[in-house]
Amino acid sequence: MRSFLIIFFSLIISNCSLNKDSQYWTENSIETKTNQKKLNEILKKADDITSMTLEEYEIYIDDYTKKSKYPDISK
Repeated sequence: MRSFLIIFFSLIISNCSLNKDSQYWTENSIETKTNQKKLNEILKKADDITSMTLEEYEIYIDDYTKKSKYPDISK
């Protein structure tokens, strides 16, 4: 019984991620959802870029550059 508990707890502990760079530690789900809603509204306006505000255009360009296949040369 004791060996079973030791094995059980070791399996539980070994599956936990304590890496602070992990996406689960740094992700803010509420903020992500609001940003995604804003992005969806902006993408609806993407056909006519002139109807976007400056803030919407910046969000649109940031999303577009994240999806691009070009390497980041700023580093």
